[in-house]
Amino acid sequence: MSKVGLNGKSVVPMIGGLACAVPSIMAARNIENWKDRMITIMVTPLVSCSARLPVYILIISLIIPSQTVLGVFNLQGLALMVMYLVGIIAAVLVAWVMKFIIKTKERSYFIMELPVYRMPRWKNVFYTMYEKSKTFVFEAGKVIIAISIILWVMASFGPGNRFESIDKKYESALADTTKNTDHIKTLVATEKLENSYVGILGHWIEPAIRPLGYDWKIGIGLITSFAAREAFVGTMATIYSVDGGDEDTSTIRERMSASVNSRTGLPVYTFATGISLMLFYAFAMQCMSTVAVVYRETKGWKWPVIQLAYMTAMAYVAALIAYQLLK
Repeated sequence: MSKVGLNGKSVVPMIGGLACAVPSIMAARNIENWKDRMITIMVTPLVSCSARLPVYILIISLIIPSQTVLGVFNLQGLALMVMYLVGIIAAVLVAWVMKFIIKTKERSYFIMELPVYRMPRWKNVFYTMYEKSKTFVFEAGKVIIAISIILWVMASFGPGNRFESIDKKYESALADTTKNTDHIKTLVATEKLENSYVGILGHWIEPAIRPLGYDWKIGIGLITSFAAREAFVGTMATIYSVDGGDEDTSTIRERMSASVNSRTGLPVYTFATGISLMLFYAFAMQCMSTVAVVYRETKGWKWPVIQLAYMTAMAYVAALIAYQLLK
C-alpha cells in the first residue's frame, strides 16, 4: 500500500467503500499520518459503492446481452465485475499520483499495538455510537439538508406559470373517472420535471454532454442523482412516464431501449452510450453525502472542492474517450 501512497490502515476504508463511502471516509480517522489519511479520503469514493449498483444493473441490462462465456460465466455478470475492477484500479492509480502531489515532511510507518481482548463496556460503546452519530448529523447533515433543499426546489418548481399550464392541460382528464388517473398523474409529473428548473438546466447542459452521447434527459438524471446515485433510476422512471416508478425496472428498460434521439433519429442508449454512462458514474462524485462528510473530516471546503473537480473531470474525460472510440 505504501508504494501507491496509501497506508496499511487504508485497506479498511477502501473495502468499506464497496458499501458506502460515507462511513469509510469517517473510518480513515484511524490513520495517524496526515498525508496517508488525505489520500485515502480522496480516493475512497472511486471504489464502486452499492449506490452505483442500480445504475450499473439498468445500463448493463440495456446494452449487454445475457449470454454465457466459456460455458460458465454470464456476460452481464462479467461486465458488472469489470465496473468494480475499474473503480478499484482507478483508486489505486489516483492514490499513486497524489503521492507525488501532496507534500508532507512526516514519515509514514504502520505500527499497531494489538489490544487486550475483553468484553466491551456497553456504556462506552453506546456513548461512542451516540457521539459519532451526533457529529455526522449536526456537521455533515447541515450540508446534506442544504443541498437536498436546493435540489428539491429545482425539481419541484419552474419559471413563470408552466406548472399551472400543465395542471390545466390535464385537469379534465384527471376529473374523468373512466380513465386511468394513475397514468395521467405520471404524465403530469413527467412534464413538470421537464419544465422545472432541473429540466431547464438539463436542456442547458446538453451541448456540453452531447459529445458523451447523452441527451437532455440523461442530463436531468445526472443532476438529480447528485442527491444519491441510485436516484438516476427513479428519474428515468419519471422522465419516461413509468407508472410503477423505479420499482418497475422492466418497463423502464423497455422505454429507454425504445428512446430515440430527436436530432439524429438514432437510438439514445447504444452500446457506446451505455459504456460512457457507466464510466461516468464509476468516476464522478455524484453524492452530496460524500461531499458533506469530506467537508466534515477535512474541516473546510478546499479538499471537497478539489475532490469534486478532479472526479468530475476524470469522469468526463473517460466517458468522452469511451463514447468517441465505440460509437
